[in-house]
Amino acid sequence: MAEKKSDGPGPSVKDPELYEALRDDGASKEKAARIANAAAKSSRSEVGRKGGESGDYEDMTKDELMDRARTVGIDGRSTMTKDELIHALREH
Repeated sequence: MAEKKSDGPGPSVKDPELYEALRDDGASKEKAARIANAAAKSSRSEVGRKGGESGDYEDMTKDELMDRARTVGIDGRSTMTKDELIHALREH
């Protein structure tokens, strides 16, 4: 069943235009809202350069990846390998 397009992102999203563009590109609602709000706080170009806060997933242990996946709410994490956790975190 196809997902019905909403009337908009809701009042908590600070940059609705960017949110909709990210959703059209396949980003999850949560990820699109997070990026749109970060862009509204500074600038769109600043958000792309910011990065680097959480480190490389490859350098983290599986337990650290599990904690991060738990924090962001990734389902099925308990049965994932380290590579699957990394992929899930990057796609979230």
